[in-house]
Amino acid sequence: MSPLAKPPEGVWGAVLLPLDQRGGIEWTALREQLSVLHASGLQGIYTNGTAGEFQSQTEQEFDHLSQVVADFCRSVALPFQIGVSHTNARVARERLSRVAAVRPDAVQVILPDWWAPSYDEAERFLVGMAATAPDIPLVLYNPPHAKRRLNLDEISRLKQAVPMLIGAKLPGGDEIWYEELRRKLTHLSVFIPGHFMASGCLAGGRGSYSNVACLSPAGAVRWWWQLGEDPKAALAFEARVVGFMKEHVLPLGARYGLSNAALDKAMAAAGGWCPIGPKLLWPYASAPREAALQLGAAARHELPELFPPSL
Repeated sequence: MSPLAKPPEGVWGAVLLPLDQRGGIEWTALREQLSVLHASGLQGIYTNGTAGEFQSQTEQEFDHLSQVVADFCRSVALPFQIGVSHTNARVARERLSRVAAVRPDAVQVILPDWWAPSYDEAERFLVGMAATAPDIPLVLYNPPHAKRRLNLDEISRLKQAVPMLIGAKLPGGDEIWYEELRRKLTHLSVFIPGHFMASGCLAGGRGSYSNVACLSPAGAVRWWWQLGEDPKAALAFEARVVGFMKEHVLPLGARYGLSNAALDKAMAAAGGWCPIGPKLLWPYASAPREAALQLGAAARHELPELFPPSL
């Protein structure tokens, strides 16, 4: 069984796809990005989350990405999860079957997404995924834009039906939601959105697959350690992060009609911590490079703790 059969925690960073002039994946730049992610001190990294563009990859690209990430992470002993998500459940199962050979610490999955599944269909899917690679833990990615949003009772039932389900990314909620989380999902590692990391983890979350790490992986890690050392200061910083998202990031999305993936990639370009631009794989829209640069300037002004002086 994988060492991450024990639920993960902490701040995990997304592997993003740098693109070349023709719109293909630039693999050399991706390897540079992996080195920076490792040096930042993240508890782990993952592929093919919201910002990972799994829906736009060919199967050849998916396989190569998985191998490159696995080889790097093993060489530096960095925990990693591979997202095997696809809107087609059968393709997701085939991805999991192939990626089992690289032995990720866990795999992330979304529910089938073209037609929203019933609870019974969702359970059948996860049971089938677990049977495909019985020794690899599963993490359920169920963000706000999922076609089928599961409630905490349903996730608790899934945990009982699928023991290798060790974690979930959920959108968080109010005090009642977190109280329910603490009662019903004690054996599941629930990660919450990066900009709510402090309040969410104090209320019962275990960590974050972090959009803040898209902007600054090292800064997100410093914030995580601050949470343990000075929770009050970490909560005060969260208020500023949320304000930055509302004042700068969300309006950028509204102005250009951008997806969450495009906003995360724009934040990575704004952060300037790796060789990546804001462009997404065809046919999705991206933030203009100038807008990403302006976003970076605003971030350094309003959230300087995320950046060293040279950045």
